[in-house]
Amino acid sequence: MSDALNVAYDAIDREHAEESALTRRKLVGGAAAGLGSLGVLGLVNDDAWSAQAARNTPKNILNIAATAEVLATIVNTVGAERLAPSLGTDETLANVRAAAREELIHYKVLRSVGGKPLTKRIFVPDAVFASRAGLLNTLEAGDQIFINAYLIGTTAFARAGGGTNAKFARFTGEFMGAEAVHRALARQSLGKLGNDRVFMRYSFAKIETAVSMLQKAGFGFGKRGKGAGAFYDFDTVRKRTPNPAGVNTRKPR
Repeated sequence: MSDALNVAYDAIDREHAEESALTRRKLVGGAAAGLGSLGVLGLVNDDAWSAQAARNTPKNILNIAATAEVLATIVNTVGAERLAPSLGTDETLANVRAAAREELIHYKVLRSVGGKPLTKRIFVPDAVFASRAGLLNTLEAGDQIFINAYLIGTTAFARAGGGTNAKFARFTGEFMGAEAVHRALARQSLGKLGNDRVFMRYSFAKIETAVSMLQKAGFGFGKRGKGAGAFYDFDTVRKRTPNPAGVNTRKPR
């Protein structure tokens, strides 16, 4: 049994410490069956992790994260420009503009530690900038993908160990926190509960899945995506990315 499963089962045992030993064994057994039916055992199994880690290399993680931040900088910058009159409130527009700068800073940090974007030419579906709801729904979904990607990074760097990897694990944790705020604010602007998560969702374990999910949503990385849309050049867009004075803690610790 993997260490991860031992921790999970020990937690169940502690939570139900007042129950009989027989009841606790049944609860642990039920958890094992439930995890197996959900396919979760494959995620925490040491052998499965080893196979995934071959793809979740530091280089792949940094490169894909840098590419994601290229896309996010473009979407937030252009979205704030195109939809300023229709975003609804000063707070919503201010949050999108701030997110644009934050994504650009993330990109710069990733580049400084060796990340290289797969492309800086991004195809964005027209629907993203067609309406307030289109932009905010895109931000909510996209930020969830980024949250998951940074959780993969945190896991991979922490598992690798060593001072540098520990620092990178902290960086990805800090980035994930910012993406969680972006997601919450997009949801709030859509009239949804912003703080709807007790834990940030971790639903995929391969870093390349982040790219495929964005492609399925119509985005293209260096090539056309699905449906009507247009290409945006990162180096052109970044020159007009907003830089609100209120954005602080601009360096990872």
